[in-house]
Amino acid sequence: YTSDNIAEAAKITFLNVVIITVLFKTVDFIRRRMMVDKPVKLITDAAEKIMNGDFSVRVKHMHGSGMEGFNQIGESINKMAEELSSVETLRTDFIANVSHEMKTPLAVMQNYGTLLQAPDLPEEKRIEYAKAITDASRRLADMMTNILKLNRLENQQIYPNPTTFDLGEQLCESLLQYESTWERKNIEIETDIAENVMVSADAELLALVWNNLFSNAFKFTEDGGRVTLTLTVDETYATVKVSDTGCGMSAEVGAHIFEKFYQGDTSHATQGNGLGLPLVKRVVDIMQGEIAVESAVGVGTTFTVKIRRANDGLEEAR
Repeated sequence: YTSDNIAEAAKITFLNVVIITVLFKTVDFIRRRMMVDKPVKLITDAAEKIMNGDFSVRVKHMHGSGMEGFNQIGESINKMAEELSSVETLRTDFIANVSHEMKTPLAVMQNYGTLLQAPDLPEEKRIEYAKAITDASRRLADMMTNILKLNRLENQQIYPNPTTFDLGEQLCESLLQYESTWERKNIEIETDIAENVMVSADAELLALVWNNLFSNAFKFTEDGGRVTLTLTVDETYATVKVSDTGCGMSAEVGAHIFEKFYQGDTSHATQGNGLGLPLVKRVVDIMQGEIAVESAVGVGTTFTVKIRRANDGLEEAR
């Protein structure tokens, strides 16, 4: 080979190397754009929208080799967006419901407060209006108390303090609090309570359950009706049933009774705020127990609660 031929061959080789290098860089640039930059941009754009409060955004599934990792990230972001959307919906509904529930007692207090200002108001009416204001303020206070309790339970700010105690005794004590109610309404009381049934639970929280269930039973049972309390046991659970012969409820209503602020019977809306049963459900869940409801319109309702027995619990009766 002559020097000219060698120089020409070197020039061609150099050009080939440059062309191949440019080609590889171009291919790598395109590959990077398609397989890295584009999916990264899709993911970061979705994340920014979520940060700005748009929980409807979703990362689309990406096709092609090497997209598995990005698709996993995208699925996680989509699940996060769905959860945040649900939480935001619940928060919005909760605020709307609280505002709505507060309006009624506040309006009652305002209206009767105005009526009380009449200079020639008879003593009988004055007492009646003052009682209405007291009842409305008590209802508002009860609602705030239940909201705080439910919020603390849902955020696990209340930690159960389990002790071993006689469940039958607690049930009787809770039921006796409503003696004046059942005597006033001439309601028949039936009880079948097994003796020496020991449970390991937070007595204060569990009392909330019985008080709410008894309160509902007497509230929805008409004069001359019947409320029944039974306590039975097996090797694992103590089972409490609270039954009434009240108005009952449809299956559709029964499916929603553990939802906050839900009231199936609007005729009794002034006697509650739709927070009692959600509170009951949360307490039972914390106790790792079970709660169920059976009801029929015009027949009555039965709530069944199962609480785990204490290890050293004694069973004298079934």
